Amino acid sequence: MEQLVSFPRYFLIITFVLMSMAAWIGAVLLRRSKPLDSDAREDFEVVKSATLTLLALVIGFSLSMAVGRYDQRKNYEEEEANAIGTEFLRADLLPAAEAAAIHSLLAQYIEQRIRFYQVRDPHELDEINSKTAELQTELWAAAHTGAAHQPTPLTALAVAGMNDVINTQGYTQAAWRNRLPLESWSLMIVLGVFSNLLVGYGSRSTAPKKLFLLIMPTVVALSFMLIADIDSPRRGVIRVVPQNLISTAHSLPKS
Repeated sequence: MEQLVSFPRYFLIITFVLMSMAAWIGAVLLRRSKPLDSDAREDFEVVKSATLTLLALVIGFSLSMAVGRYDQRKNYEEEEANAIGTEFLRADLLPAAEAAAIHSLLAQYIEQRIRFYQVRDPHELDEINSKTAELQTELWAAAHTGAAHQPTPLTALAVAGMNDVINTQGYTQAAWRNRLPLESWSLMIVLGVFSNLLVGYGSRSTAPKKLFLLIMPTVVALSFMLIADIDSPRRGVIRVVPQNLISTAHSLPKS
């Protein structure tokens, strides 16, 4: 399931087929085996309305959760850019050798952070994460060495700034792993299947194969795809663009 919702386009096709089959089963098989009479119609409409309302609420809450996670990823991208830009300036408080080393390492570091937001290939992502960890080790070593050679409150600012650079990267990684729980997806899919089943079963049309039966599956599948797209940091169309990191990279002095 986790891999499936990471590919919104494929998820759209699969859910559309699933919802369409549920509507067809309700309209053709269930109506033939147990047609609705006028006495049961009123109770059936109550159940159908309640199920559709619950489905709408679950979709709405899930969409809100996905948008909240997307906004969180955007905020952490901004914080990363600010932390790197600030540390680039604070590095001048350290001795000249360490300051030059940090400037050079930060220029490489921000390139890796920009690539982190842009890549889709998992193997390339592993390479980026490995290189990022190496650069963080080198950056911290340079800041620690500079502060040890010149232990003053000013150099402590540079060390604190380096700590912010490393922390914000960790916050970003955590935010990108924070996805909608699989239980939410399971509940939405189950409710979607039952809703389409009830819509098909309650259809009054004598020709259940009409395009009318495709409206509900299409709406539900599109809703699921939108949520999956927003919740998928790499595979979706709606993605976080590292515009703040790119702007910061362009503003750094070229060595």
